[in-house]
Amino acid sequence: MSDLKKSLKVAVIPGDGIGIEVMPYGIKCLEAAAKLYNLDLQFESFDFASCEYYKKHGDMLPKDWKETLSRFEAIYFGAVGLPDVVPDHISLWGSLLQFRRVFDQYINLRPCRLMPGVKCPLANRKPGDIDFWVVRENTEGEYSSIGGRIFEGTDREFVTQETIMTRIGVDRVLKYAFELAKTRPKAHLTSATKSNGISITMPYWDERVKEMQIHYPEVRTDKFHIDILCAHIVQKPDFFDVIVGSNLFGDILSDLGPACTGTIGIAPSGNINPEGKFPSLFEPVHGSAPDIAGKGIANPVGMIWAGQMMLEHFGFKDAAGAMLKAIENVLATGRSDVITADMGGKGDTDSFGSAIEEEILSMKP
Repeated sequence: MSDLKKSLKVAVIPGDGIGIEVMPYGIKCLEAAAKLYNLDLQFESFDFASCEYYKKHGDMLPKDWKETLSRFEAIYFGAVGLPDVVPDHISLWGSLLQFRRVFDQYINLRPCRLMPGVKCPLANRKPGDIDFWVVRENTEGEYSSIGGRIFEGTDREFVTQETIMTRIGVDRVLKYAFELAKTRPKAHLTSATKSNGISITMPYWDERVKEMQIHYPEVRTDKFHIDILCAHIVQKPDFFDVIVGSNLFGDILSDLGPACTGTIGIAPSGNINPEGKFPSLFEPVHGSAPDIAGKGIANPVGMIWAGQMMLEHFGFKDAAGAMLKAIENVLATGRSDVITADMGGKGDTDSFGSAIEEEILSMKP
């Protein structure tokens, strides 16, 4: 994405639960960064991909949702799911997973970064010690939903589900991961595998990594089996830079990584179509949190950080840098009247979100 680009069309989908509450602060912080760096961010909000929409229409999405969202370059997504209203398999498969598959968002990208002011559960770790990315294949692999069951309820009951790995699917996620690693100071890529136990698909994954590595001699490359890799992330997280994995392994690692940094509650995520043929989606990973929805105490950092990732992806490096610095500065103060209860404070969504917005506006471009 060219640094000369100054505009971005964004579809805003607050969704359910605390997604509705944190979204306004994500927008405010993005608008603050846009004001600072003279960007034209064009937002348009939609009420679908929510359980309220499902109650009214019997479906999570309108029939023309693809055409509607295809007009945008990005989707800024809050959260989906109210299991007491709509079963999770309906709300999730009827919205977010539709976006990932239909818009070919084949990269799931998640930062694992120990932020100032956040207590790390790992001993003797400080900000700067943990700073790596997890790149997850997002559209095939173990979550391909190919399979079924027969003879249900009998002694002959049989269940199968297939892992699908295509050369196109594997190679493109590896290429993205290598390209990302190439831009990092460490230039280090780690592949998650399990070829000592999964005897067909994982050796194939390893072969494709080895083949892709030929094109990136400047990137130091290694691989670990998923079980010991999880142990290494806990024991020596500073060793890692970019980790790439299949859909299942990437899913596991993209929760483990942020957990090692102190809280999954502030982590963001990108579901990316790198070529820009379809919109990419950016969201916090905390979910809809129905237990605290409506109380005004939700932590808005994940939503704001997801917006920062969006700007970074589309080439607005300075504005993205300002947003990340503002998040870090506010977290570093540790002010109990600002930060929310999940991080040990007495603040609320408004105090936390407003503090980050004000911090952005106080900066000089």
